[in-house]
This record gives sequence, C-alpha cells and structure tokens, in this order.
Amino acid sequence: MAQKPHLNFWQIWNMCFGFLGIQFGFALQNTNVSRIFQTLGADIDDIPILWVAAPVTGLLVQPIIGYMSDRTWNRMGRRRPYFLWGAILASAALIFMPNSPYLWVAAGMLWIMDASINIAMEPFRAYVGDMLPHRQRTTGYAMQSFFIGVGSVIASCLPWIFTNWLDISNVAPAGEIPDTVKYAFYFGGGVMFLAVMWTIYSTKEYSPEQLKEFDRADGIFSANSHVRQETRKSSRYLTSGMLWLVAGLSFTGAIYISGWDGQLYILGVGSIIFGLLQFICAMLQENNRTGNGFYQVMDDFFHIPGTMKQLAVVQFFSWFALFSMWIYTTPAVTSYHYGSSDPSSLAYNEGADWVGILFGSYNVFAALAAFLIPVVAMRTNRKIAHMINLFLGGAGLISMYFIRDPGLLWLSMIGVGIAWASILSMPYSLLSSALPSHKMGVYMGIFNFFIVIPQILAASVLGLLVKHIFDGQAIYALVFGGCLMILAGLATLRVEDRYQE
Repeated sequence: MAQKPHLNFWQIWNMCFGFLGIQFGFALQNTNVSRIFQTLGADIDDIPILWVAAPVTGLLVQPIIGYMSDRTWNRMGRRRPYFLWGAILASAALIFMPNSPYLWVAAGMLWIMDASINIAMEPFRAYVGDMLPHRQRTTGYAMQSFFIGVGSVIASCLPWIFTNWLDISNVAPAGEIPDTVKYAFYFGGGVMFLAVMWTIYSTKEYSPEQLKEFDRADGIFSANSHVRQETRKSSRYLTSGMLWLVAGLSFTGAIYISGWDGQLYILGVGSIIFGLLQFICAMLQENNRTGNGFYQVMDDFFHIPGTMKQLAVVQFFSWFALFSMWIYTTPAVTSYHYGSSDPSSLAYNEGADWVGILFGSYNVFAALAAFLIPVVAMRTNRKIAHMINLFLGGAGLISMYFIRDPGLLWLSMIGVGIAWASILSMPYSLLSSALPSHKMGVYMGIFNFFIVIPQILAASVLGLLVKHIFDGQAIYALVFGGCLMILAGLATLRVEDRYQE
C-alpha cells in the first residue's frame, strides 16, 4: 500500500503561503476594529458585544465549510475552491470596512469580513492534514504559524508605517476613520488575494481515492478508525435539548427581571439556540432524515475524539486570554501608559499606533518561535512544549501591568509571541494525529467551537468585569488573561498524545 510521501521545504512553504494573506485580514481586524468602533462612537463597555460578531461567524462558518470541503472534489480540488471564494469575498470586505459611515455598518462589516476570512482559512487547517504524513504535521502547522507571524507584523504596523514613513495623516475629524487606517485595509485586501492565489496555483491535492489508500497504509489510523459503535438516540437529543432550553430561558428571564447587563443575553440566547438545534436533530432522526449536512455536523459534534475533548479545555483558557488581549490592549495601553481615553486626542492615537507596533512585535517573535517549536517538541514532546510556551505567554500579559514605560512593552510581547506561535500549531498537530482524513475538515471546523465559545463568553462577561470588578481599568483585563493562559498550560498535561514525535 502507498504511504503518504514526505514533502520538501518548498512544497510545504507553498501550501502554507496563503496564510500570509489570511493573517493580513485578521491582523488588521484585531489591531484596528476597536479603534474604528470607538471612532464611530462606541463606548468602551460596548466594545466586547460589538466584537461578538467575529467569533459567532466562525462558530457557524467553519464546521459548514469543513463538512462541505470533505465532500468536494472538482477540477480545482478539495480545499482550494474554498480558498478562492473566501479570498475574493474577504478582500472586498477589507476594502469596504474602513469606509463604514456608521457604527452599525462597521459592526455588520466585521461580521461579513470575518465570515469571508473563515471560508478561506478553515480548509487550510485540514489541508495540512490532507497533504502531510504525521511526522511532518508539526512542521506544517509551524510553517503556518510563521506566515501568520510575518503577515501580522506587516499588517499591524501599516498605520504606523503610513504615518511615519509616508507622512499620511493619522488623525481625522470626529467620527471619521484616519487615512492611515483606510490605506492599511486597502493594501491588506490586495495582499490577501494574491497570497491565497499563490497557494492555489502552486500546489496540488490528493484525490479522495488516494487519501483512502494512505489511510489504509497508515499503521496507526485507518479510514474506519472512528466509525461509531452506536448512534446518539433521539431521546438523548430531546432530554439534552430540554435541559439547555430551560436553562437558557431561565437565565434570560433572570437577566430581564433583575436588570443585569444586556451583554449577558448572549449566553442565554446561545443556550436556547443549542437546545432548539438538538430538538431538530431528534426530529430528523425520528423521520430518518439523517443524511443532510446539519444533522451530520451535529452528530459529529457529539462524537468528537477524546483528544479533542482534552484539547477543548486548553483552547478555552488560551482563547479567552487572547480575546481579552485583542479587545483591551488598545484601551489599556492608551489609558494606563499614555494617559488618554479620548480617540480624537494625539496621545490616544499615538498609543493606538504603538499597540499596532506591539502586536507586530509579538508576531515577529511568533515567526521566529515557529522554527524552534518543532525542535523543542521533538526533544521533549508536544504537550510539554505547548505547556512551556503558554506559561511564557501568561507571564508576558501579566508583566504589562508592571512595565509602566510603554517603550519597554515589547519585552512583554516576547512571551506572548511564543505562546501565539504555539497556539497556532501545537493543538492542530495533536488533533490531526487523532483524526481520519475523511473527517479532517469537519472535525477541524468543530474544533473551532472551542476557540469561538470562549470568545463569545469573553464578549459577554469581559465588559462587566472591567466595569464592575476592575473599576473601568482595562489593564486588569490583560492581567486576567495572563492568569488564564497559565491555566491553559497546566491543562495541556491532561491531553493524550496519540502519536509521539
């Protein structure tokens, strides 16, 4: 039987190059959307709820695209058609986003932009699993981390570059987006399209028949290794659905009666929706209509591999910490280190630009760490390597409270960058070794749930924490995130590594 061949450096380079463009989109979003929202009139307490569009979009889009790409095969291949359409849509959204005339338009464009980026990004994760043998997957995902780091460095620094190198105005009248931000988004849209096109035209894909042959030749997993012994019964869907529905209705009612913060409605409504989805699954099963994509994705969710369940805990704490950093670094640095919370002031905009440089610097360190992570993983193991990296990231976030000189905050970014590179590679390397190729796309999409759910929770409660617990001081949200990242490192020890390096 044929073994999946090893790819050389440049083959892995080409198949991961599209992530350079994808990260241009995410980096521009992460470093500038809070700034856009505040410029268009959003209060700091409202920023988390406006950001919720991004993770909710990923929650919906990624498993659907994963399921569809698992079942796609045409003259472009299996994953590459989704690379193409995602790049086209995301590039258009990046061009329109900074021209949003009102806050509600910007919030809607964030939803569209994030959906489009997710269409292109999700198949890239499965693509590494499709194309590389187990021993090269850590290298493949680390290569993606490298391009993510490089793309983020350049994209995050673009407003600063346009201001300081090209003398483009970095301020604008109240309610208007500065030209530096607009030009950064235009440039990012072009880079995203071209980078993804490079991967599409410079790589090939294995056919479904070839992948089945590789699975049969694999001494650890086969194409039938995750066939279920039993199907989740409709009665279990009904019981679980009722519990989630009652819990959601009760919590939503408590919010309304008690007058709690409206951001908590996200949790209540989410619980209600999850309960209703399970009712639908029960109804489909009782009517023997289980061949559709909705039922298959839901059923796969309730039969995820044990390794994914263990990684879910790690992902929860890791991404809650990252979301707190992305949301609150700009307001934290501008207020705590620069002494201004006024988006129209020079000090605020200088601080916001410096956040772009800081985000760029942690991605420099991530790009460098991407080459070292596979080496460390081989000398120890993947779990220990990831734990150490998360500890460094947590220490980096916490140190931002103690470093008062903004010019020294790049030191904090060393740990953050190492953790970021590891978060983008090690969990996927561990997971891909626990998945059969014919389910790679859908399970990678479902795995995104454990990235998105903590972000939704963060969007619901971080505003309350900052307002009521942290007395409006955003810097404490970063300290809180650092503590959670250390917890994520500890949780890594519980993960079963089914394929040792």
